[in-house]
This record gives sequence, structure tokens and C-alpha cells, in this order.
Amino acid sequence: MSLTSTAHQLVTLASEGGEHGGNHESLSPYLTGGGAFVTLLLLLWITTRFNRDR
Repeated sequence: MSLTSTAHQLVTLASEGGEHGGNHESLSPYLTGGGAFVTLLLLLWITTRFNRDR
């Protein structure tokens, strides 16, 4: 199996499910991104609280 045939099979497989677009109806990109941002800020705050030697 060569690299080009593998790539062609993956492209074919990806285009078969193209009718849905890969997005779930209940997922909001703003809510997901905002939740990830808040989580990262919380982890940054926790890290800086434990690193008091600087």
C-alpha cells in the first residue's frame, strides 16, 4: 500500500460523510472556546499559586 493510495482512501472516506459537516448541532464554537479559555486561565492561576518561589 503506497502513500498516495492511502491518502486517496482517506480523502474518499472523509468526503462520504460530508453531508453533516462534522459539527454537532448542540455544540457552540463560542461556548466550547470560552470554556477552554476559562479552564486554561484557571490552570494558569493554580500554577502561579503553587509557584511562590519566584
